[in-house]
Amino acid sequence: MATEDVREPASEQTPLLRAPDGDTPLPKEVSTKELIWILGSIWLGVFLAALDTTIVATLSAPISSSFNSFSLLSWLATSYLISNAACQPLSGRLTDIYSRRWGLVFSNIFFAIGNLICGLARAQWVIILGRVVAGVGGGGLTAISTFVTSDLIPLRKRGIWQGVGNICFGAGMGLGGVFGGWINDTLGWRWAFLLQVPFLVVSCVLVAVKVDIPVKDSDTARIKRVDFLGAITLVLTLVTLLLGLNTGGNQVPWTHPLVLASLAMSFVFLCVFIYVEARVASEPVIPVRLLLSRTVAAACLTNWFTTMAVFGLLFYLPVFFQVQGLSATAAGARLIPQAIGTSVGSLASGIIMRASGRYKLLNYVAMGLQVLSAGLICTLHLYTPVGLPFLYFFLGGASYGSMLTITLVALISAVDHQHHAVITSASYAFRSTGSTIGITIASAVFQNTLKMGLWGRFGEREHAKEMIGRLRDSLDEIWNVPADWTPGVLDAYMDSLRAVFLTLLGLAVLGSLSSLAMREHTLHNNLSRR
Repeated sequence: MATEDVREPASEQTPLLRAPDGDTPLPKEVSTKELIWILGSIWLGVFLAALDTTIVATLSAPISSSFNSFSLLSWLATSYLISNAACQPLSGRLTDIYSRRWGLVFSNIFFAIGNLICGLARAQWVIILGRVVAGVGGGGLTAISTFVTSDLIPLRKRGIWQGVGNICFGAGMGLGGVFGGWINDTLGWRWAFLLQVPFLVVSCVLVAVKVDIPVKDSDTARIKRVDFLGAITLVLTLVTLLLGLNTGGNQVPWTHPLVLASLAMSFVFLCVFIYVEARVASEPVIPVRLLLSRTVAAACLTNWFTTMAVFGLLFYLPVFFQVQGLSATAAGARLIPQAIGTSVGSLASGIIMRASGRYKLLNYVAMGLQVLSAGLICTLHLYTPVGLPFLYFFLGGASYGSMLTITLVALISAVDHQHHAVITSASYAFRSTGSTIGITIASAVFQNTLKMGLWGRFGEREHAKEMIGRLRDSLDEIWNVPADWTPGVLDAYMDSLRAVFLTLLGLAVLGSLSSLAMREHTLHNNLSRR
């Protein structure tokens, strides 16, 4: 385990927990041409993982309607994100031990298998299983690509290359909605999953050939270096937490024994995990002492709250457009500005950080834009002009992309190079749980507000129970109700969506406030940080 350097304590100008020289091998600094080859092979998987995210966001309503269960919409997202959140924190330490290459190969294989299961699913539980398996792989693809970029690129240039990677991610997010909607309208939603599998095979072969990052030599066998107890307790903490949050208010009441037991068990497992990481593990999955750093804690919380807001919007904006009467393809196309904004914001912030060597003031601007965008989205209504949502989503995407790059650079500048993978894993854990919690909160607000709105308007009408049940389970039913119901149904849906948007605005504000605590650390021009 690394020891603190007593000669140079951590400060705003030096990274936390500086280790003795030679403790961990540094990769050689490679040429730009080699970087393009290595990172390009990895970013193909990142592109596909991002593509899958907006494919599912766009197709959640059609998939749920095909199974006659609108509550499935929440599970499609959260089943993927629960496994994503549970496995991403493990990827840093495990790939430190077993190599980035084999971590990426494993992730591509699992992602492909998960998509194959979804494409062939004939029952709700099967497609949820497919999303769980895909979540394991998709989480690894995005997290490990970040580790490799940090392995090979100095801090001062890190933001630019992260920006290029986020362009691939943004391109996937932008095309996913259009691709998913078009496939749904032509071949059917199953082919949106099946057509990804051959490309994942290509991605797997490329990373096996191109990625070769040295791992730390040790006299201890690799299997003995794995913190199994920490890994198990962390996974149990996240799974029980997200299970309780997702089922409460959506599938069963918040007072149901399943919800109460899940949340209580999550707290117990969290306490055990913290004890194991602090007192027992020789190479902890997440060294909890790193989270006590002001910059690390602030960056993780900023990721947490902001991602809650962004993913809640990502899954409920397509619902808004389909309530307006747009097809799945048109609804997916409306997400393109958000994806373009994410790419532009990430790359622009990287360029600014390379030129200035600073990120604190840039963070204030980015988070201010995030709150502004979330506030503007709250003003949407059934007759909003087409151009305004494009502007709002672009601003939101630009601020989110900037936030991701700024907080990543702040995190890895606050700790020594040997800790960058595990601390990045920790930030991904916050981001993954944030995305799941955000969708869960949005779903709970939407379903409960919609239920009250529909019963308040139509509760005394004939066949009200049957009609309201159908309206809550399928968007398509909006256009099948009697003509005199339609205005009231649309109003109920819009009231529910506005309640969701206002809730997500509150989360964006919390993310902005959290970011104010980040300190300014030195961004070095070389991997040795001298």
